[in-house]
Amino acid sequence: MCEIRDVQAIYSFMKIKGIGVARTNKELLSYSQQFGSMLKLEDWLLSVLSTEQKAEFFSQYETVEGLKIKSLDVLFYTVLDQNYPAMLKDLLKLNAPPVLSMVGNVQLLANRKVGFSGSRKVSEKGIAVTRDCVEQLSQEQDVSIVSGYAQGVDKEVHYTALQAGGSTIIVLPNGISSFYVRQELKDVWDWNRVLVISEYLPKDKWSVSRAMNRNNTIIGLSNAMVVIEAGQTGGSLDAGLRALEDKKPLYVPVYADYPESALGNRLLLEKGAMGIRRNRSTKRANIHAIM
Repeated sequence: MCEIRDVQAIYSFMKIKGIGVARTNKELLSYSQQFGSMLKLEDWLLSVLSTEQKAEFFSQYETVEGLKIKSLDVLFYTVLDQNYPAMLKDLLKLNAPPVLSMVGNVQLLANRKVGFSGSRKVSEKGIAVTRDCVEQLSQEQDVSIVSGYAQGVDKEVHYTALQAGGSTIIVLPNGISSFYVRQELKDVWDWNRVLVISEYLPKDKWSVSRAMNRNNTIIGLSNAMVVIEAGQTGGSLDAGLRALEDKKPLYVPVYADYPESALGNRLLLEKGAMGIRRNRSTKRANIHAIM
């Protein structure tokens, strides 16, 4: 875990007009290679800025010290930290989130992780498949279920994992300051089996682009991906295509008749996703390859 002053410096640097994630990561990489602990990170970042940019840096300095969620400390990890998720950094490279804010059980990151994505308007058939897959995966003690805290498939994933005694990792499409435990999850919630992650500044609000980027982070954190139902367009289809492009194992339910919310499943299967079918003997989804 990094120093709070370094987090604040990185956030301020990222907020400067025209800087962005890739430029921030380039500067952090240069800093680690040339100076390490010999120079304060803030001093290095300031040294590469113009006079106008330095003024902007200080005008929007964001204080994150002492940030808590439900009386729990929010922890911060930068791409320079040893405990930053290696798979995420390896996949996204310079586009990896420079800082991750987290609350909950960070030890869950050491588990095998299966990411889930799917329609907000998932069909009843899709809900049943989701529950079946997550229940089976949650029986494995070293598997955590990763998803994005949206309505539909995501919410069902988190609820079923906790109800089944498993663990779940929530990847937010907004800053961590606005996180709250959804009413539907309160009866199964257990902070020992939950980790909440955000790649955004603590006060950042939801947006379509942040939700799409959040999907890339879910893929990067996960050893395998499951797309329950993808439409012909939208975030779930994009997540499935990105997983295939990144050569992540992708699993998609096969239906006899595809509801409108799952018309994108066919495309993903055609492009190389592995089919999830019901085993005739057990009546359960055949997800053994995932585990």
